[in-house]
Amino acid sequence: MKRAFPVLCILIVLLAAGCKSKVKPGFTDVKRPVITGVTAAKIPLTPIDSYHETSGTVTARTTSVIASRVMGTVKAVRVKEGDRVKKGDLLLTLDDRDMAQKVAAAEAGFKEAIKAQEAARQSKALADITHQRYKNLHAEKAVTGQEMDQVETRRTIAGLEYERSGEAVSRSKALLAEANVYRGFTKIRAPQSGVVTEKRIDAGSMATPGTPLMTIEDTSGFRIEAPVDERLLGILKAGTAVYVDVAAMGRRLAGSISEIVPVVNPGSRTFLVKIDISDPLLKPGLYGKVFIPEGRRETLLVPKGAVVEKGQLAGVYMVDDKGVIAYRLIRTGKSYGDQVEVPSGLKAGDTIIVGGVEKVVDGGVVRRENP
Repeated sequence: MKRAFPVLCILIVLLAAGCKSKVKPGFTDVKRPVITGVTAAKIPLTPIDSYHETSGTVTARTTSVIASRVMGTVKAVRVKEGDRVKKGDLLLTLDDRDMAQKVAAAEAGFKEAIKAQEAARQSKALADITHQRYKNLHAEKAVTGQEMDQVETRRTIAGLEYERSGEAVSRSKALLAEANVYRGFTKIRAPQSGVVTEKRIDAGSMATPGTPLMTIEDTSGFRIEAPVDERLLGILKAGTAVYVDVAAMGRRLAGSISEIVPVVNPGSRTFLVKIDISDPLLKPGLYGKVFIPEGRRETLLVPKGAVVEKGQLAGVYMVDDKGVIAYRLIRTGKSYGDQVEVPSGLKAGDTIIVGGVEKVVDGGVVRRENP
């Protein structure tokens, strides 16, 4: 026990000496690595254009679903999926034998009506001549009044028969035209120029009225239908210029709002806008990211090269008033060219390393060059 007491005293003295040698907060004699060859800059607020972002799928501006107007067996299909057609091109034909018979019957009826009209015309002409003769005889008291009345009646009836024959000609002509129209329905043609994107029927199948047979998309113009936040309802107008990024093409295209559907979806709290875009390389089905201008705002932008990622985290190297470097975590936002937005983690006027980031050591100090 007597020997343990001196040893304990020695340990206490050593611990006291160790505590005195610790570095206190703010002690300026800490040796830090000196960093050279780097560039530091203050980050100001930068005015930028603000955009509302949404997305949609590229579709053809006009899509035609082809269907038959009459029932019939498909005789031949002239196109296949992927074929480009022009307006009026023949797509497919139906069996038209029954329609041909109806046209023949209508033509015969029309010819018969023409002959009946000619006969009625001659009867009317004869009745007019007879009436004139009897009128002269009646003036000379050569015929009785009853005979004159009979001639006038026959003249009136002949006129009515001629008018009826004319109506019969018009009616038979319309029936012939209708028969020809229905026969024309057996030859189905392209209503617009475009690309056949879908074919649902083959030769030998039965086409029925209203059943889709194929689809043609007009690829001369394209459209994106995109949902937009309800807060912009009443603010956006038709004709507003927008941008569309098509990732598959690696291009940004200019477009404009062509139509606004002013109905808010209660589930998503959005309304639909239709945006017209045009580019010969576009294809239906491509994904497009839409940027709708909202105005201008100020934000912090830093060079992308100044952002250092560590695992899933992103940060920058801050430089304080004494030149000491410290790694600061940030949250990045949208990209603007070679700069990226920093919504949080920095404030205006902060100094960060923007050049020579690869040389920086956390906790180092930037050497200040003498002027």
